[in-house]
Amino acid sequence: MRTPVSTYRLQIRPGFTLQDAAETVPYLKSLGVDWIYLSPILTAEKGSDHGYDVTDPSAIDPDRGGAEGLAAASKAAHDAGMGVLVDIVPNHVGVATPVQNPWWWSLLQEGQQSRYAAAFDVDWDFGAGRVRIPVLGEDSDVAALEIKDGELRYYDHRFPLAEGTYTAGDDPREVHDRQHYELVGWRRADNDLNYRRFFAVNSLAGIRVELPEVFDEAHAEIVRWFSEGLVDGLRIDHPDGLADPEGYLHRLREVTGGSYLLIEKILEPGEELPSSFDCEGTTGYDALADVDRLFVDPAGQEPLDALDTELRGGVVADYDDMIRGTKRRITDGILHSEMLRLARLVPAGTGLGAERAADALSEIIAAFPVYRSYLPEGAGVLKEACELAVRRRPELGDAVGLLQPLLLDAGAELGRRFQQTSGMVMAKGVEDTAFFRYTRLGTLTEVGADPTEFSVSTEEFHRRMTRRQATIPLSMTTLSTHDTKRSEDTRARISVLAELAPEWQAALARLQELAPLPDGPLANLLWQALAGAWPADRERLQSYAQKAAREAGNSTDWLDPDAAFEEKLAAAVDAAFDNPQVRAELESLVELLSPYGAVNSLGAKLVQLTMPGVPDVYQGTEFWDRSLTDPDNRRPFDYGARRAALAALDAGERPASYLDEAAKLLVTSRALRLRRDRPELFTGYRALTATGAAAGHLVGFDRGSAAGAGAVTLATRLPRGLEQQGGWRDTAIDLADAMTDELTGATFGPGSVLLAEVFGSYPVALLVPVKR
Repeated sequence: MRTPVSTYRLQIRPGFTLQDAAETVPYLKSLGVDWIYLSPILTAEKGSDHGYDVTDPSAIDPDRGGAEGLAAASKAAHDAGMGVLVDIVPNHVGVATPVQNPWWWSLLQEGQQSRYAAAFDVDWDFGAGRVRIPVLGEDSDVAALEIKDGELRYYDHRFPLAEGTYTAGDDPREVHDRQHYELVGWRRADNDLNYRRFFAVNSLAGIRVELPEVFDEAHAEIVRWFSEGLVDGLRIDHPDGLADPEGYLHRLREVTGGSYLLIEKILEPGEELPSSFDCEGTTGYDALADVDRLFVDPAGQEPLDALDTELRGGVVADYDDMIRGTKRRITDGILHSEMLRLARLVPAGTGLGAERAADALSEIIAAFPVYRSYLPEGAGVLKEACELAVRRRPELGDAVGLLQPLLLDAGAELGRRFQQTSGMVMAKGVEDTAFFRYTRLGTLTEVGADPTEFSVSTEEFHRRMTRRQATIPLSMTTLSTHDTKRSEDTRARISVLAELAPEWQAALARLQELAPLPDGPLANLLWQALAGAWPADRERLQSYAQKAAREAGNSTDWLDPDAAFEEKLAAAVDAAFDNPQVRAELESLVELLSPYGAVNSLGAKLVQLTMPGVPDVYQGTEFWDRSLTDPDNRRPFDYGARRAALAALDAGERPASYLDEAAKLLVTSRALRLRRDRPELFTGYRALTATGAAAGHLVGFDRGSAAGAGAVTLATRLPRGLEQQGGWRDTAIDLADAMTDELTGATFGPGSVLLAEVFGSYPVALLVPVKR
């Protein structure tokens, strides 16, 4: 199996095609990248910028470059000695525009007689033999239906007509009643939907790749990539939605000839991949959480908790209680259709009515500590969730007792479908709701993280890295993705607030006085985000503020926006631009945070690029990137500026300050090149410690092994505290050999070396043994 040393994620879209990716390869090769890593490239909904809404799995999207585009990107990469990793989406397909999806169009036109009927996860009995499509403003809007060009139309929506169901002059409403689908009001999706979706997205319909014939047709084009040598590995999106993730991975490994596989699996703290999963690891959210917390000051927890309590009117935030509530908000709201479908599978002999069964099932899911329990290996997790559900709701004890053995039967439809549903609730209830409510420090609410873990000591970090090296050395590591709620440099700056809690409390109080927002926790989140991303244009920040507020769902939400609150929210963001006092307060805060944030950014980047695992660089993040949640983190960027800056570095220029954008490019390029060109320096992991007054401000490790010395990573942590204590002073590290810094060319050791000298130019160093 060919495996990557590193990857570079490229968002392929109509505005940046596979041909553009091919043209970028020489720059990425020079940067030090080993494999290019492409977002989904199969034919997707027209205009889709992300590609996760595949409409035709049989072909590469012509708007993304088509088959010739992949051939060009693959040739460019392979000619440069690089590999190709591609993101695929087996769980669902895009159905927003039915005519664009031949599978879905056939299903709607032919119903259960369609050759694709089995491919979709439809509860035909519940829909009286019809698929319910929630597109109408209200059910009564069937009056707006019309027949045009042999199709049923609802404004711009087009639907097929079953053969023999229409003759000229028929009433469109009566024609609609003869179809294999039923168009219903969009609000009915919460309770009356009868097909499996991706989360609560009605326009993404689940498919059943557990069926061999569905797998084969959905993967024929993907298999071609491997049989023709175009692609070297795959990233699998949302495996938790699949009926049988383990079986799917075994089959995928087989048809790709044993190729490198990663899964987008979000591991909760302490959770490990099931041992039966046939893949190299995850896409790296677990690593991101570890790196972030290494640069958060634990001393900031108490004052930031106190501030959070003050903003909540004296109520201490109980995260466990919060996520129980947000998960129930999801199971009783936008995913209630899914819970009712589970309830319909409960045997009638149990005596549980549909709503009581749904209530008990929802309570069990709300008690899950992880996204999914994989049976039989994860039976203990499911049993513990049942126990917690009963402790919380004793009156459900009998119902939970009846359900538990049914849920433990992974061979039955209820047990299998429950497994597919729990991850949806976790994602929507935690990632997309609680993470916008639990706002004491924005760094902590990132996908795959436990926000209650405030920081990680160097000792704990080294323990985790030692285990990573021993168990999942080929798993991906990352700092930014297309799904992160804040990019790496935004989080690095926000992390500084843990070192400046009193200053932050005072600044937030002034901002709330000048631009009041009647939701304290949201104000905390908003001004942290603005400080982390500043400078940024008004439109970006307004879009983020609205999304954050609606996701949180406390003062406004997506279904029923509170216009008065959102007007105040927009006014607060506008004040950052239009009110001189607010702008001065914000810019004064940013000026204070920025230098320390840059130290955190460089440290996190070097640690991530050199720690155990396969480091990924998200597009453009070799420069400073202060993005917020999607779609903000998918904006286009300038490769020309990066090429020119890299050429200048290679010509001998060095950034005059670690604050310069080129400093991050220097760290990124030198670390990537070293990993690619000197793999023998990255074969093990050993913690390094310093001596002296500021020893706690160093994170250091040696990637060598018993076979020989390796690359040494040294990074500064908690820079504000270091400065306040007088700097490095007598703090030193002992080097067994003479070593050269890849960033500056300076040589140190052997013997005791003062860190003030090592960090004379930059707050990080990447040392390699001097060749003899």
